[in-house]
Amino acid sequence: MSDVQVVTFRPGPGEYAWTFGGAAPAVRVTPPAILEVFTEDCFAGRVRGENDLVSQVCEFPYLNPQTGPFYVEGAEPGDTLAVHFISIEPARDWGASTTVPLFGALSATHATALLHEPLPELVWMWHFDRAQGTCRFTARRGDYTVDLPINPMHGTVGVAPANLEVRSALVPDAFGGNMDTPEMRAGVTCYLGVNVEGALFSLGDGHARQGEGETCGVAVETAMNTVLAVDLVKGRPCAWPRLESATHIMSAGSARPLEDAFRIAQLDLVQWLGSDYGLDPLDAYQLITQAVESPLANVCDPNYTSVAKLAKQYLPRAPAMDGAHARLSDVAVTYRGA
Repeated sequence: MSDVQVVTFRPGPGEYAWTFGGAAPAVRVTPPAILEVFTEDCFAGRVRGENDLVSQVCEFPYLNPQTGPFYVEGAEPGDTLAVHFISIEPARDWGASTTVPLFGALSATHATALLHEPLPELVWMWHFDRAQGTCRFTARRGDYTVDLPINPMHGTVGVAPANLEVRSALVPDAFGGNMDTPEMRAGVTCYLGVNVEGALFSLGDGHARQGEGETCGVAVETAMNTVLAVDLVKGRPCAWPRLESATHIMSAGSARPLEDAFRIAQLDLVQWLGSDYGLDPLDAYQLITQAVESPLANVCDPNYTSVAKLAKQYLPRAPAMDGAHARLSDVAVTYRGA
């Protein structure tokens, strides 16, 4: 680990970022680097019990605090930032979820205007059993309980947008941001195209677990202790966020309407099969049509996010994104053994 910088960063109360772009760097790192970070939950830690209604305890628009941004030395537009999640662990023994007025897939919103009253606010507290690796759902209007597996992930991972834009940490787009995909878990490498010098990478919005689509708009929100490795793929652009695991490659598209998010992800995967695996676009289109998985990430944010996911077993044996996932996986193994 002597040639890998290790940075530990826990933001103070006034040190979180609330946007992608427009925030000064909190820390400068030289890749390859290991980041050991704390991230606060999307409520900034203010929802701690069933009586803590978001509309009363949270200050809009200060939701989804981000840890960062991290200035990555040597990152330039046209490069790709590779972020490998070594571990994601809840920093508390509980998480919170809630309904939020005029928000969520099954509610009227400002963009989907309907003539009905906002849904009532209810808070569900989820308690974790670390030994069993579970979190407990307890009905608010009944006596039902059930334990679900903890599956920690980060809802928000991104870099500064292009063209001098500043975007809310609630929004997903080409820069990443609030994609809310359960695929963003330990063992996965996320690829983000660099738009500005230094990339200005941030992350947050830890979820102990989340179903595909994040239907009500709120997962099991909790603070996280996360370890990740970052590196650069120089001279390699990446138009939309990509993910790679030991078994799959994935593209994430964000837009409204949902079918456009789907199209973005599927097209990016077609182009990825061309650039890294040498497939003709129509051959890639056909293969993807028959083999792709298309999990929803979120259908509640200002932009929706769709994922196109393809098993590596169906692809030629070739390293994706210049082998960054394998390289950073080796860094992770060394870190764990250090």
